[in-house]
Amino acid sequence: MSKNLVIVESPAKAKTIKKYLGKGFEVLASYGHVRDLVPKDGAVDVTNGFDMKYQVIERNEKHVKAIAAALKDADELWLATDPDREGEAISWHLVELLREKKLLANKPVKRVVFYEITQREVQNAIKNPREISDDLVNAQQARRALDYLVGFNLSPLLWRKVQPGLSAGRVQSPALRLICEREEEIKAFVPREYWTLQASAQKKGEKDPQAFTAKLVELQGRKVEQFTLTNTVAALTAKNIIAKAAEGELVVTAVDKKQRRRSPAPPFTTSTLQQEANRKLGFSASRTMRAAQQLYEGVDLGGETVGLITYMRTDSVSLAQDALADIRKTIAAQFGAKALPDEPRHYKTKSKNAQEAHEAVRPTFASRLPKDVAPFLTPDQAKLYELIWKRTIACQMQQAVFDTVAVELAAGAGNTFRATGSVLVEPGFIAVYSQGTDTPSGKDEDEDDKRLPALEVGERVKLLDLIVDQHFTEPPPRYTEASLVKTLEEYDIGRPSTYASIISTLLARDYVRLDGKAFVPTDVGMIVNKFLTEHFARYVDYEFTAHLEDDLDAVSRGEKQWKPLLAEFWQAFKQRIDEKQELSRSEVSESRQLGIDPVSGKPVSARLGRYGPYVQIGTKDDADKPRFASLRANQRIDTLTLDEALALFALPRKLGQLPSGEEVEVNIGRFGPYVRYGSNFVSLKKDDDPYTIELPRAIELIEQKAAALEAATIKRYGDSGIRIVKGRFGPYITDGKRRARIPRGRDPESLSVLECEAYLAEAEKPAATVRARKAADKDVAATAPPKKAASKAPNNAAKKTASKAAKKVAKKAVKTTKAKR
Repeated sequence: MSKNLVIVESPAKAKTIKKYLGKGFEVLASYGHVRDLVPKDGAVDVTNGFDMKYQVIERNEKHVKAIAAALKDADELWLATDPDREGEAISWHLVELLREKKLLANKPVKRVVFYEITQREVQNAIKNPREISDDLVNAQQARRALDYLVGFNLSPLLWRKVQPGLSAGRVQSPALRLICEREEEIKAFVPREYWTLQASAQKKGEKDPQAFTAKLVELQGRKVEQFTLTNTVAALTAKNIIAKAAEGELVVTAVDKKQRRRSPAPPFTTSTLQQEANRKLGFSASRTMRAAQQLYEGVDLGGETVGLITYMRTDSVSLAQDALADIRKTIAAQFGAKALPDEPRHYKTKSKNAQEAHEAVRPTFASRLPKDVAPFLTPDQAKLYELIWKRTIACQMQQAVFDTVAVELAAGAGNTFRATGSVLVEPGFIAVYSQGTDTPSGKDEDEDDKRLPALEVGERVKLLDLIVDQHFTEPPPRYTEASLVKTLEEYDIGRPSTYASIISTLLARDYVRLDGKAFVPTDVGMIVNKFLTEHFARYVDYEFTAHLEDDLDAVSRGEKQWKPLLAEFWQAFKQRIDEKQELSRSEVSESRQLGIDPVSGKPVSARLGRYGPYVQIGTKDDADKPRFASLRANQRIDTLTLDEALALFALPRKLGQLPSGEEVEVNIGRFGPYVRYGSNFVSLKKDDDPYTIELPRAIELIEQKAAALEAATIKRYGDSGIRIVKGRFGPYITDGKRRARIPRGRDPESLSVLECEAYLAEAEKPAATVRARKAADKDVAATAPPKKAASKAPNNAAKKTASKAAKKVAKKAVKTTKAKR
């Protein structure tokens, strides 16, 4: 019997597939990608045909070795990674590594794909192998190269011009732009006042009459628009006119009855699954994809490991014929034959780049009910499976039927009210599932069951009251994960499989934060977006980004070559990078003037610094040093007021005393909030609020710092307070206040306490030394011979003389300091 080695991405998937393949097949996991670009400049060689330099991913090196060892005893290699570009690339990279090791000689390599992990599909895939698709691999390489070229060239520019640690991604930047532009719209929004007038009425003659409301749509013969009534006077005047004309009654002038049908939403794509899971379950995109991946790869259902859903990265809404048959059979069994339409419902995707060979996200077997599998699933898995199952079942059920009625009622001549009602008479698919929306309630309008009494034209109803209400227009809502994913898809930015990582990156980089479910850009995010839109507008342009995605899709279909695509992008992008190298920080992150400090009379400004947003009183040109304070977590540069800024400087809060008697207080400085204890400091953590932190937490931070210092201590010198500590750039000497470098070549543990004291004294550089050095420089400069245009020698001599003089004075000052000690 031949030995076959099958490679998949994850151990869960390997376990499931192994069961379906049986003897003669060994299944191993690569644990995701096995190679990636070398993480340094030049990994994409732009001077050598965009040659890509790869290396084995360190965490997966042991898995590659295990695959290589297993391959030695195998006759054939089967690659069963996911059926998309990333899956194709994983297989290709693994084959390249194995070829380098000369392990594939005379051994067939077969690529198999399946969109659901079921026995039928896995065995069918094994019967129909193919070769690795160069087009799909090249599309993935092109995407990776583009992301690398943007990240490795634009991010360092942000580090130098804005703040260290920032990043600019090719697709995340347009997403950030969407969020920031919405915030600017909200900030610029000016609310407008308007009033509505409603009539509360009641049918006459009924035993238990129910009141209903009708909205004013015509006033004295003129159509009532949103801004017809814009103030109290206008609203009350209209009320009086109608009350006088109506004389306590409204007359029914028209009754329009209709029956309306509504069709179910199509089955899930990756995008719509992420949107609905966010709306209905409160899941983030990454949380949704994590649970979906687990359901796809296989779950142990009491001894039987099965894949519960089809492949979850898809933009197709089509369903296979055998799946349709299974779904319709399940509907009949669970909801009766009347819930089934005569024919299966077929959906067609609106995406021009959808891969119709894929299916929508659906249960592998509709007959596997959520209640039956729930005991074997985690809470997230169970909720997501039920959501997918219900959406899939609903898409093949009967339409929902509503009886709707619109009634017009007159209050005298020229004054008309309209009342509408909608009653669900045949729930159809709504009995199982109704799609969520991005409205504040999250409900579809049809879900509101508004009933009206039976009314006839000419009938008079009792006018109970006329209700005037004041309203103000509202700004556009901030993006939620659901609405952002929807907008990214509408703009054709990124692809469904990338949305989760885009959002995760924006949050991880602190470009945005979540306020409830809504994204709010941080100061860093706003300034990064401003920098990119002003200086790299083309690369955060929505159409440009979408067009580039189309180009990558064309590469995947074999319609475009990937390296000419990279060359075209790189030429223009590199030119722009070079042009912007000379930008100053002030051009990128200008300060916002807030006003004048009433105490000092100095200007107060806010800006983004290397350590975050801060407020400054005074300028660097003042005789006194400027004062600094970091902004609070919920404050923003663009909305900060002068009073809020000044309040930051009144912060020092006394928290109490340490057991040693040292006073403990909290404050905010230029580099962020900190705790001071005696003459020592410790920074607050990101989640610590300087306005609410109490003594126990402050003591905890102090103890953590002491413990970290203790762990890093190489040598301590008795009670002197002097110690040698491991540092980021090598060991150093400290006494808690001063630091001194250890000369190269000296063994830190060989230093005596006297030597440490000497090094600390030299490192202290007292003000007298600095003043003396400056004075020496001035004296030497005054006595130096005049400069000659034709010769540089006198200048060099003067520099040497000045340097010697300065060193002498400095040395003398150090000796004086030692003597005083």
